[in-house]
Amino acid sequence: MTQASTEAQHPRGATPLLERLFGDWVQRVSRDTLRADALAGLLGAVLVLPQGIAFATLAGLPPEYGLYTAVIPCIIAALFGSSWHVMSGPTNANSLALFAMLSPLAFAFSPAYIQLALVVTIMVGIMQWLIGALRLGSLANFISPAALFGFTSGAALLIAVYALPDLLGLAPAAEHGAAGVLKHVVSQATHAQPAALLVAAVTAIVAFGVRRLRPNWPYMLMGLAVATAGTMLWLHFTTNPVSPMQALRTVGALSTPWPRFELPRINWAAVPDLLGLAFALTIVALGQAISIAKAVAARSGQRIDANREFRGQGLSNIVGGFFSCYVSCGSMNRSMPNLQAGARTPLAAVFSALLLLGLVAVSSSLLARIPMAALAALLMLVAITLLDIPRWKQLFSLSQTEFAVAFATMVATVTIRLEMAILLGTLLSLMSFLYRTSKPAMRTMGFDGWGQERQFVVIDDASQAITHGRRAGPPQARPAPPGGSAVHEVTSVGALFLPECPQLKLLRMEGEVYFGATQHVADTLHALRHTPPVQKHLLVMGKSMNFIDLAGAELWEAELNARRAIGGDLYFHRPRPEVIAMWQTTGFTRLLGPEHQFPDKRTAIATIFPKLDPQICRACTARIFWECKSVPPPETTNNV
Repeated sequence: MTQASTEAQHPRGATPLLERLFGDWVQRVSRDTLRADALAGLLGAVLVLPQGIAFATLAGLPPEYGLYTAVIPCIIAALFGSSWHVMSGPTNANSLALFAMLSPLAFAFSPAYIQLALVVTIMVGIMQWLIGALRLGSLANFISPAALFGFTSGAALLIAVYALPDLLGLAPAAEHGAAGVLKHVVSQATHAQPAALLVAAVTAIVAFGVRRLRPNWPYMLMGLAVATAGTMLWLHFTTNPVSPMQALRTVGALSTPWPRFELPRINWAAVPDLLGLAFALTIVALGQAISIAKAVAARSGQRIDANREFRGQGLSNIVGGFFSCYVSCGSMNRSMPNLQAGARTPLAAVFSALLLLGLVAVSSSLLARIPMAALAALLMLVAITLLDIPRWKQLFSLSQTEFAVAFATMVATVTIRLEMAILLGTLLSLMSFLYRTSKPAMRTMGFDGWGQERQFVVIDDASQAITHGRRAGPPQARPAPPGGSAVHEVTSVGALFLPECPQLKLLRMEGEVYFGATQHVADTLHALRHTPPVQKHLLVMGKSMNFIDLAGAELWEAELNARRAIGGDLYFHRPRPEVIAMWQTTGFTRLLGPEHQFPDKRTAIATIFPKLDPQICRACTARIFWECKSVPPPETTNNV
């Protein structure tokens, strides 16, 4: 690339600087992306209007604080975070958690309560930023895809449940939990407003139709616009003074959300008590933020940098705390619609925040007439898309364990706090992983014939063979190799293999031998030593034994002592460098002896063969090793 072309691509070094500050998405910005982001941002601004007001009330703060939180944190988290589509701002979980933690310290809506909320927000931001700066974002990698899918599906159900009252034209539920909202909807179902259902149906039909016929158009925004315009026209031309349309709940009057710079005032003696609350809120916010970011990225195909996402979320709360904002994080209710509305870069979130300011300042009277039923219909469309029934069917057919993890996470997301649901799903995934790795495969190896190019293959699974009380299967007579006697074949899974040597066990170790797996490995090795006919010598194929810890090293030392006590020995073929390093650290290499480690199977068998009992070799009919040719056949031995 020439210097001229480089300068044309990155004029005066501005783009590389922007990339370092904001990420590589700046290269994607074009006229098309700006248009798509502006339209998606407009939808985001409309969606956050009622949510910001409602969530601030849940948090015990004046309504305008919810709008403040939808502006400053939304811009900063989008520009300095990792996700291209996540919209940050006030959320249901953060609002309820903040209220639960601060209400014992001060009266909700009081000046003292507001100051506590701002200070806690700054503390949460500092903790979030430190987690990202210390590169602890890798902890997010332990959120498994199954747990994430369950969380997404649970969030979809929550979105649908919380949208039901507005969809049916009912008054808001007195309780904020999903169960309370459902109970309220069921008890008030007879009071559902046909007008609200009609508005919701029009919104959904228009949005779905536009999406089907014109996929590139902002279908959600168009559905909302048609429903709002239709409602306004009906009210304008109707002559019925008690029209049911007039009873529809709308967004209502809004105050201009101009964030105010303010230094929080607090009694410093209360800081130690607030630190514990801030830490708990940090876990709540980060658990939501990274889960939502990964859920959105799973649909967009973007890669998420967890550390950058944490730093962006932390910075948004630090700055937001000085501009009358309370704890914010990514919102599933706005992030998924943002993605589905066609957002291309984080500028959609920036447009959303700026358009929120402009809309409330210029069009507050028009926006106040948006029916809540229309917004609820859009959220229902998002919930249906997120639920993804076909993927549930696929997950059930592929892995019932993963299905159970996803289902449990979904149920927890609906019934308990979001961060606890993520924690539960992660713990279940880790338990499933530990259970699988606690039983590493231990496979019996052998040969598939007498040819010069015969393959070294798995002839049995040691653990299954011992569990079912069988060894190598019923032998069948076959012609003897040159210079040998009759041998036998073993039928295994439809193939014919040579039998095992009666003195030397060939065992392939697959997986990690760590503290959680040592019991299974020890039980299998013990059974091999005590199930007749006992093969006193054991050659372990160790190239697939990826890792051992101190417990694993002690296990192999115990096996070495047990083998030598019965007159046999223990050998290893191609142990991995990491395993050898641990053996050297624990002293096992010295006990084993370097002559018990081999670089290839041919050398290993040639070295071990002279140590086998010659009397057993003379009576043996298997003769599977090339070295067995040097032993007289049984018939010759019997005639002497």
